[in-house]
Amino acid sequence: MGKTIAEKILQSHCEKENIKIGDLIKAKVDFAFANDITGPLAIQVFKQIGAEKVFDKDKVTFVPDHFAPNKDIKSAEQTKILREFSREQALTHYFEVGQCGIEHALIPEKGLALPGQLIVGADSHTPTSGALGALAVGVGSTDLGAVLATGEVWLKVPETIKFIYSGKLNKWVGGKDLILYTITQIGVNGANYRVMEFGGEIIKGLSMDNRFTICNMAIEAGGKGGIIEADDITLEYLKNKADKKFSLLNSDPDAHYEKVIEYNVANIEPQVAFPHLPGNGKPISEVGEVKIDQSVIGSCTNGHIEDLRIAAQILKNNKVDSHVRLIVIPATQQIYLDAMKEGLLKIFVEAGAIISPPTCGPCLGGHMGVLAQGEKAISTTNRNFVGRMGHPESEVYLSNPAVAAASAITGKISNPEEVV
Repeated sequence: MGKTIAEKILQSHCEKENIKIGDLIKAKVDFAFANDITGPLAIQVFKQIGAEKVFDKDKVTFVPDHFAPNKDIKSAEQTKILREFSREQALTHYFEVGQCGIEHALIPEKGLALPGQLIVGADSHTPTSGALGALAVGVGSTDLGAVLATGEVWLKVPETIKFIYSGKLNKWVGGKDLILYTITQIGVNGANYRVMEFGGEIIKGLSMDNRFTICNMAIEAGGKGGIIEADDITLEYLKNKADKKFSLLNSDPDAHYEKVIEYNVANIEPQVAFPHLPGNGKPISEVGEVKIDQSVIGSCTNGHIEDLRIAAQILKNNKVDSHVRLIVIPATQQIYLDAMKEGLLKIFVEAGAIISPPTCGPCLGGHMGVLAQGEKAISTTNRNFVGRMGHPESEVYLSNPAVAAASAITGKISNPEEVV
């Protein structure tokens, strides 16, 4: 019996011979990271167990992205802990605000996540890097603290569900719509502790930005990870980024999958996930009249340069509705710079948007766009739980950047075709 990509990665990172589904293994970690919320707790655990040095100063980083630039004294203290620990440990990689970005976009951009690796992050959207053909899994701060000291993590070998996408994409449909549609079909518990392996002709034709978006939201279906086989598109993305060798792995033709699910994308419209779950998806044609107070374009899910280009295409020569606040958040400083060079930021400002430095910000109700009671937002972020973006009586609707941009113009959740 052959093996899936995920099984091959785990097999190559542990000493146990011929692992099988359900085995509890101790696996060596290629890269570990945390942010300004989870990092201080991990550092505390690291010290409590008596550790003095991280397992490898080249394979650990901390990214202050959730409440950075610091919004208050508490958040400043959090980032101070990361900064001081990184200096004490002489970490090769620490990203201060001026070089920073949202961790799940920044780490691949810096070439720190590579095909064939086992990556561990103290954040639930760590599976983003699975788009590179890595197995990237989120863990708690306690586990991350132990990883910092030992370079190893305990994992149960998961089942894999394969998702195959074929057909022809409709206009304005991208990675965000594919994953929202998938989560709606299988449910938010549909892939609990499973690896979601994405493939088929459509996935093979997607850009890296779209692939990152898909793997980012595997956790919203309960997935332990999301993964896509590395190919020529992956290698092109990694050109001038990767400074070490990596392994290109493919699932064997006779690999075992718990199930294989196939979708014809010709049936998929732009999707909108209604409150309060990412699995409450509806096609844009069935949304109805939903007025909004705020539109957010950004986050680790859709703050990539392609996302900003799509938004700018719709916002150009248009104005944001006077009753709507449009917030645009490039995911990294490099993306911010690229958007500036391409004139995208000028388009956003002229349309009436506010541009934020790279930060998670409003995605988790942190800052830069928190909602008041009764307010509604359309957002390209990844979660719309109760109170996720602010007041527990506010509402968040998830969409792709095209829908979010069009909605900012019309003042209600809209099909981009209404504007373009």
